[in-house]
Amino acid sequence: MKRKIINIDEELCNGCGDCIPNCHEGALQMIDGKARLISDLMCDGLGACIGHCPQGAITIEEREAAPYDEILVIKDMVKKGKNTVSAHLQHLYDHDQDKFVKQGIDYLKAHQDKLGFSLADVLPSNQKEEIVKPMKEKHQHEHHLAGHACPGSAMREMKRDNAVQTQTQSSPQQSTLEHWPVQLHLANPNAPYFAGADLLIAADCTAFSMGDFHQRLLKGKKLLIACPKLDSNQQSYLEKLATIMKTANLNTITVAIMEVPCCSSLTHTILKAMQISGNKIPVKQIIVGVDGEIRNEQWVNI
Repeated sequence: MKRKIINIDEELCNGCGDCIPNCHEGALQMIDGKARLISDLMCDGLGACIGHCPQGAITIEEREAAPYDEILVIKDMVKKGKNTVSAHLQHLYDHDQDKFVKQGIDYLKAHQDKLGFSLADVLPSNQKEEIVKPMKEKHQHEHHLAGHACPGSAMREMKRDNAVQTQTQSSPQQSTLEHWPVQLHLANPNAPYFAGADLLIAADCTAFSMGDFHQRLLKGKKLLIACPKLDSNQQSYLEKLATIMKTANLNTITVAIMEVPCCSSLTHTILKAMQISGNKIPVKQIIVGVDGEIRNEQWVNI
């Protein structure tokens, strides 16, 4: 069976990093000043990163897709140095590929005298004990968190008075937030307040940039926030958004992003989740400048 996968010409790559936030599988990282594919396993071959490479350094090649072999992959990673090996193992670990993490570490242990770097320098999160824990123990911990063991992630809904508030110089701005939590990792996709809602999905920085974020964007909407550049495990965002879109009968979705390049992938993630859900929901994209002014506002899928 043939499989499509990206190829990076390191001679053409100038290290600008524009492609990184557009790899929604997290398979690309900047290592030693170059964009590198740190995991063949996670590359979906869709080429979302290609249109964001100003140097034309990224192409898609088609080759026979042999069964994934971590030993062959880790051998290639070792040639590129400890930073690439570290990023590769961390990537596998973040995606619960415990079997392949163990295979990779076992290979490194068996060839320590030829590595040129210490094994401790490349272990995921530098947590040696956690790497050898059974996969079941790790998932038990995640289930514990998902059950809202932390009071800060407990689901709650706040009733707001939607009457127009008369503002004076001395009166505080009234919050229009109607529920908690709002961070996408913590949100329950089956929360009842999403049903029939107008949903606002905002990049983290937008609320800090806009002085009137609550009144202009949030009022009357349910909120989810995320950072398409810095948040980990964004694959879970795709799955969670698809669930909300499939079950909540949303009215509209507004996505608010900053004008910086790394923010644009949030809109792509939303549209991709919609495709997975099988439902068509109107999506409005609002681009906010770093000065807090709205640069552009348009429907992107109508």
